[in-house]
Amino acid sequence: MNHELQKRVFSSFILIPIVFYVIVKGSIFFTSFISICLLITLYEWHMMSKKMSYYIAGIVFILISFYSVFLLRNYDHYTNILDPGLTFFLIVTLICIFTDLGGYIFGKIFKGPKLTKISPNKTYAGMFGSFFLSIISINLFVNYTSLNLYFTNQLFIFVILVSAISQIGDILISFFKRKSKIKNTGKIIPGHGGLLDRIDGMLLAFPFSYILILIGLNY
Repeated sequence: MNHELQKRVFSSFILIPIVFYVIVKGSIFFTSFISICLLITLYEWHMMSKKMSYYIAGIVFILISFYSVFLLRNYDHYTNILDPGLTFFLIVTLICIFTDLGGYIFGKIFKGPKLTKISPNKTYAGMFGSFFLSIISINLFVNYTSLNLYFTNQLFIFVILVSAISQIGDILISFFKRKSKIKNTGKIIPGHGGLLDRIDGMLLAFPFSYILILIGLNY
């Protein structure tokens, strides 16, 4: 294991339990955490794109995306689930995490044809791995938690759509990084780069997921 990968694993080991604790706890803990993440993301976007024509559009979209994060976590329109906001939020978060993880693992193991020139590390094998691990993770989540949920056809479609959007978000941020001639948006997370590097897929996935839930594509 190289030094960079060691830092990546260690920082993930520290951060993931903290993030999930804040998500589950909700209330002022979640609001404060999301507010801090918003400020960091806006700063990283500012430093990366302050001279670009799409700078303002990016700021507006980041604000909309984080607002959808807040709305989704506090969603309470379903009575058959004890805490629908938390449940939906965890599902979307897990999809994004395992989409990213599947792309990384399958891309490293199987390599193969490149998916796009925008992000040279993305491969078709990685795309398949993203879908595969996100489906497996949500299947396990609904089957081994007491949330009155089932892995229905609707949930399967939801996972596929959110995973696809998450991958598109990842590629979009890669495009903007290439335009700015940088590798990472920051150095705040050892082994990972900036916060924007880690949540690139989520920025698109959360507002998209919230819209899907509002229009009725739920489980």
